[in-house]
Amino acid sequence: MSEAKVLTLDGPGGAGKGTISRLVAERLGWHLLDSGALYRLTALAAKRHGVALDDETALGRLAAELDVVFLAEDESTRALLEGDDVSREIRTERVGDAASQVAGLKAVRQGLLQRQRDFRKPPGLVADGRDMGTVVFPDADLKIFLTATPEERARRRHLQLQEAGVDANLSSLLKEIQARDARDMQRSVAPLKPAEDAITLDTTRLSIPEVVERLTEWLAQRGLVSQT
Repeated sequence: MSEAKVLTLDGPGGAGKGTISRLVAERLGWHLLDSGALYRLTALAAKRHGVALDDETALGRLAAELDVVFLAEDESTRALLEGDDVSREIRTERVGDAASQVAGLKAVRQGLLQRQRDFRKPPGLVADGRDMGTVVFPDADLKIFLTATPEERARRRHLQLQEAGVDANLSSLLKEIQARDARDMQRSVAPLKPAEDAITLDTTRLSIPEVVERLTEWLAQRGLVSQT
């Protein structure tokens, strides 16, 4: 069993998992796993190779053989798929919706399971996703379930897209988020839900620095990191 410590951050899209996970990992000097990116990359690879989103066998094989490299640079993480930088493309709503579909397939989740666990290396790992604490790292040292109201998550996503120069309709984003939440929570394989021993943290009225500080304090209280 690996001795590397693990902090899992699960929750719906727009709760702040990605940004907060990256900042906590950077602050602690821990490794980072963006599991959501792996499902987005699988969905994008399916499109590129002409694999239908309901072809579970082919998608499972594609996931297990995914040619992916993550490069951490400054305040972001670049994702390379088969050598191409697809960092922006995998963050579109279209790819996110497709990723939510393939994530519900057992063969895809099995194909990516060991790959995700291989990210666990000393001194520690911050794992961001939807089933990190329930399925991938059930023995994690600290499990957090981040959430926020659908309206707040849609607002954040709308602002994020605007800053990236992408036109988006706030009402449409809200509907997409609500539909994705329902699909993620109702799927038969690894449904979105807090682990039984997870701490649920509503970020609706919290700033990113406040959340990062709170998580760091909880880690320190458990003796997982030094108090800073």
